[in-house]
Amino acid sequence: MATLEIIDLHASVEGKEILKGVNLKVSTGETLALLGPNGHGKSTLLAVIMGHPKYAVTSGKVLLDGKDVLSMSVDERSRAGLFLGMQYPSEVPGVINADFLKAAMNAHLEKPVTLFQFYRALESNSKEMHISLDMANRSLNEGFSGGEKKRNEILQMRLLNPTFAMLDEIDSGLDVDALQTVAEAIKKQQQVGTGFLVISHYARLYDLISPTRVAVMVNGRIAVEGGTEIIKKIDTTGYEWIKTELGIKIEKDEMNMRYVSIGSCATKEAIKSGK
Repeated sequence: MATLEIIDLHASVEGKEILKGVNLKVSTGETLALLGPNGHGKSTLLAVIMGHPKYAVTSGKVLLDGKDVLSMSVDERSRAGLFLGMQYPSEVPGVINADFLKAAMNAHLEKPVTLFQFYRALESNSKEMHISLDMANRSLNEGFSGGEKKRNEILQMRLLNPTFAMLDEIDSGLDVDALQTVAEAIKKQQQVGTGFLVISHYARLYDLISPTRVAVMVNGRIAVEGGTEIIKKIDTTGYEWIKTELGIKIEKDEMNMRYVSIGSCATKEAIKSGK
């Protein structure tokens, strides 16, 4: 069993501290749902773990089976078994999708995959993701719809078979059918033991992938951890209870947290409620 451990992690961007002492531990075979109001550090945490150069780690540790992740380059982190499915996948004109996927696979293998092996894996996993093979010959994410980009991220995850997969709102922009497709791929990856850290604002995805644990991030820290009852509580009452029950004042409290649930976007809720 492998373990990803974050210890008292502090990180900033352009001199502004975002992560303020995050402590979190995830093991293979677990799926951790990471919840919290917008702007409180969830996406930053995943980006820091993966090595995004925009963020500066000021103190703390990230350990993968005891190895110092923060001392690794981004490609070393990937080869060590970390994967990040991005909220906003970049378009890369001129880089053919199939070439990118094949290069990514080869970077994780001692012996390069043969062309036959690659296309066999690409064909089966593309079929699983309901992705046309025509997309393999297009530039990476260029002209892809939002849903196609997200499914292409999960396709990459399936081909790389990571030890830990971090998914940042991978369900945003997906219709019902595409969400079901993505959830099925995640469940297949769960079955082989991959550990997951999943950010979503929608209870539907969590219903489909059955997290084993839940953590709520507030003010750049983990405020509470527990079981899936937390998801139901937030979906019903929003984040107001963080203040009333735990006595934690929510910074950046731009709208009343009882109007913000994980079941719908905060902006829509604010418009609907007239707040």
